[in-house]
Amino acid sequence: MIDAIERLYRRLLYTVRRGRLLLADDSGPAQLLQAGLGANATHDNLPRLAEYGFQSMPPAGADVVVLCLGGNASDAVVIATGHQTYRLRNLGAGEVAISDDKGQRVHLTAAGIHIVAVGTLTIDATALQVNANTTFNGTVTANGHAIDQTHRHSGVTTGGSNTGAVT
Repeated sequence: MIDAIERLYRRLLYTVRRGRLLLADDSGPAQLLQAGLGANATHDNLPRLAEYGFQSMPPAGADVVVLCLGGNASDAVVIATGHQTYRLRNLGAGEVAISDDKGQRVHLTAAGIHIVAVGTLTIDATALQVNANTTFNGTVTANGHAIDQTHRHSGVTTGGSNTGAVT
């Protein structure tokens, strides 16, 4: 009886474990992680569960929370990941953000949505409708033509006339 209680105790003890991400494989239908779950315990091919519609590739060194079903490490899944270095800080109550390790983010704040891109921000859409006063700091390109303070049309007489299409 004491042996059975001891086995049950060990299984309960190892049901939820915390560790550190070592490697990740994102090539298959399930993302598979390798994680260190103790001083000498490395576990391979741990499937990672994430909320539908939200994907990420956590970097090595990320924290992981592993759920070992029935306390059995051979039947384990990663249910959470996070990285303390790259976590956005000081979010306000009710705010939401997605971010990466490059400093890029989409931050939903009480004042509006703030998008930060390190390189080019690309929007692929059939149509883009903007219903707002818009300010651009930089060059806007439309059909290969730069539209900025130096943009001019030739063959136009100053006055009340309108220009034709850009060619």
